[in-house]
Amino acid sequence: MKKSFLITLIAFATTGSAVRADIIPSFAGTTPSGTNTVWSYHIDITTDAQVTTGDFFTIYDFGPFIAGSNTQMVDWKFSSSLVTAPPFGTIPPDDPNIANLTWTYTGTTPIPASSVPGLFSVTVATSQFQGAPQTRTGYFAAQATRVPGNDSGKLNNVGRISVPVPIPEPTTVSLILLAAAGSGLKAIRRRR
Repeated sequence: MKKSFLITLIAFATTGSAVRADIIPSFAGTTPSGTNTVWSYHIDITTDAQVTTGDFFTIYDFGPFIAGSNTQMVDWKFSSSLVTAPPFGTIPPDDPNIANLTWTYTGTTPIPASSVPGLFSVTVATSQFQGAPQTRTGYFAAQATRVPGNDSGKLNNVGRISVPVPIPEPTTVSLILLAAAGSGLKAIRRRR
């Protein structure tokens, strides 16, 4: 298992993106939406792959988003969880405290190779950011199906993608400020 993880890391270093080709999600940018921000992604389906029922992609450690704000193409189902099983043979980092985003294809007609379906998005409360939304490098993993005639089976990959910089929840920030204030009062009392 360690050997496959090292191979994955070496592939990241040499390609800068995906280990293998199939569904490749890409960050499409952010858009203001009232007092919030929409984070959008699109996917590329490569030449050796097609998307069939049950194929999916997951953006790991995306973070908090507004429930029910997801948008996706017809025949795609959205889900979110703190821990998401990766496609076979991939080992993306997955913090069990940060939400992952998964879109799964539920249609019966395969999406053909070399397609670029529309946007997939979720909305994030802008109050999480001080100023413009900040991005950091996260990871995705995806599963597609080989094009008939090019061998059979699934194509799985993992790569890097932009996600929001995690901001502590207001409760966490409040606790940190209270602890700092308590420490400050303690220091003032010691001086006296």
